[in-house]
Amino acid sequence: MRLAVIPARGGSKRIPHKNIRLFNGKPMIAWSIAAAQDSGCFDVVAVSTDDREIAAVAERYGAAVPFLRPTELADDHVGTFPVVRHAVEWYCRDAVAPSEVCCVYATAPFLDPVDIRYGLDVLEAQGSGFAFAVTSFPSPIQRALRLNDDSRVEMFHPEHFSARSQDLEPAYHDAGQFYWGRTSAWRNEKRVFGPQATAVILPRYRVQDIDTEEDWEMAEHLFRALELARGSRARE
Repeated sequence: MRLAVIPARGGSKRIPHKNIRLFNGKPMIAWSIAAAQDSGCFDVVAVSTDDREIAAVAERYGAAVPFLRPTELADDHVGTFPVVRHAVEWYCRDAVAPSEVCCVYATAPFLDPVDIRYGLDVLEAQGSGFAFAVTSFPSPIQRALRLNDDSRVEMFHPEHFSARSQDLEPAYHDAGQFYWGRTSAWRNEKRVFGPQATAVILPRYRVQDIDTEEDWEMAEHLFRALELARGSRARE
């Protein structure tokens, strides 16, 4: 059995009700549920939430909500990993134990079902514990700047001041879309960011953090632009 787990707690503060706020006409979480369903990878697409309103929306869009997440796993300081592990343990104990589990973020409207399927292919082909989505930084991190207490500029790595951008090693960051993992890796608390994980590289234009109102507005504009581009290609 393959399981998708979508973590969606109810206490978002920077964007209230972020997980179920309408994004281009549908609750935000509905886009993630649909991408997981359309990937064809999963026997169950489950939402882990502490919020009954989120649970009702998730079920309306076809996800399973077999439990409400305990309060100790629903505050601002709890990371993704223990939430997914809790869901995995629930299925192993009270339902059918999954072989592979994919954590799908609830606020990932650019998630493509093709990427989810490819992530599973990578996990199986590489024999990794995890396979997850990353994208490249737009500028070399070796030339990053900091501001000191006087607002003066300093380089993090001044030894790279004269280096050409094309000569510096590319760097990547978590795309915040999905983490495929073997059940044993989730249950044994293996580290996602480490040599036991394989990267699935996504283009930067399909990766957008949504943590502020400005992020939300930018994401909606980008989403509509991508939809328009897809429609234009379909008519050609």
